[in-house]
Amino acid sequence: MPTKKPKPIVEYRNYYLPSSFPVLLLTGDNWKISDVRSEHLHFHNCLEVGICHTDSGTLEFCSAMTIPFSAGDVTCIPRNIPHTTYSTRYTKSRWSYLFFDPRLLFRDMLPPDFNYSMIYDDIHKYLIPAGSSRRIALLAEAAVEELSAMNPDHMLVRSYLFVLYMEIIRFQNPKTQNMQPEIPPPPEKFPYLSRNSLNITPALDFIEDNYMNKFPVDLLAELCHMSPTHFRRNFQSAMHMAPLTYLNTIRIMNACNLLRNTNHTILTISEMTGFSTLSNFNRHFNQMMKVSPKEYRHQTLKGRKPGEIPSIIEYAGWLEPDEAPYPGKQEKAPERI
Repeated sequence: MPTKKPKPIVEYRNYYLPSSFPVLLLTGDNWKISDVRSEHLHFHNCLEVGICHTDSGTLEFCSAMTIPFSAGDVTCIPRNIPHTTYSTRYTKSRWSYLFFDPRLLFRDMLPPDFNYSMIYDDIHKYLIPAGSSRRIALLAEAAVEELSAMNPDHMLVRSYLFVLYMEIIRFQNPKTQNMQPEIPPPPEKFPYLSRNSLNITPALDFIEDNYMNKFPVDLLAELCHMSPTHFRRNFQSAMHMAPLTYLNTIRIMNACNLLRNTNHTILTISEMTGFSTLSNFNRHFNQMMKVSPKEYRHQTLKGRKPGEIPSIIEYAGWLEPDEAPYPGKQEKAPERI
């Protein structure tokens, strides 16, 4: 009897971004990407800007849609976009990665009605080729250099990232800025709304921004221009869980951040993360983390090194690395990001 091919896994990787300065830098000689293609895609809870320092390789998105990269290129992948990266055979490309949340980092610098949405209909807009925008490359490198300093100037870094973000938006939407693109865009277009793992992106974005509130699943379906039944089927296919399960996953993830990094009471944290009762919060937390919120806080604080900020929680297994990276730290990397 033939074995059934396992379903592809899409990992959710949460990067903890401190509310005081929601930026994370991953850099150093150890941040190299393997030439072995990952069997599954992953997506992040924040904007990822990458600088390729050496060699070349491939960025892959849903349905095996790919674009090549090479040294000097800059990538800008919005949150909730499944992807993976692998180097050309027999090489290991070296990268620096900046993760930040524009909504938090620039909330007092942009008008309340500012549209933070980035391009979703053309994967080529996620890569800025070397030489096509000198300012983007310089700003990204300046932010990495400053964050790598012993005592980085956060105000200066925020200024670099603000201009970098605006330049990326202008690169992606040249017509809205009354300018022509510096290089002709590739002719291929990929309608994301036809892909299960991408047509639910508006719902993922909404959940990220509103997990602390109550809202019906029908609203998520409406945001994705689907019927509720079709939305639930697509969501289950892409995420391998129901929308409500994913919502509670995001709520627990944010609760973990608050338990690790604030002095709020467990009752307050349950309310801040959208749970109607403390018992409901405790039940979901125990189911997912296999310990109570109180035990989790105690274990985390007991095992943390001075100044260490746990940063990464992966959806597949909900694992925390022994030494999680934190802003400005150069950390030994996995083979892929």
